[in-house]
Amino acid sequence: MAQYPPAAASAGSDRSTLWGVLGIVVGLLCCGILGIVFGALSIRDANRFRKSPVLGWVAIVLSVLNIIANASFWATGTYPIG
Repeated sequence: MAQYPPAAASAGSDRSTLWGVLGIVVGLLCCGILGIVFGALSIRDANRFRKSPVLGWVAIVLSVLNIIANASFWATGTYPIG
C-alpha cells in the first residue's frame, strides 16, 4: 500500500497574522494583557503552520512595554491623559 504525505492544513485556518496584528494594535492602544494573549496565539499558530513567529513576539514585547510605561506613569502620577 502506498504511503501518502499528511494533508496540508487549509489556508483559511492559519490565523497567525491576524493574532499578531490584533496583539500589536490592542497591546499598544488599550490592554497590554490582551496583547500578550494575542501574541501567544500568533506564535502558536505560526509554529503550527511553520511560519515565522516574529509578529507574535513583536506583539508581546510592545504589550509588555506598554504595561511598564502605564505602570510607571501611574506610580509617578504623571499620566499624560486626564
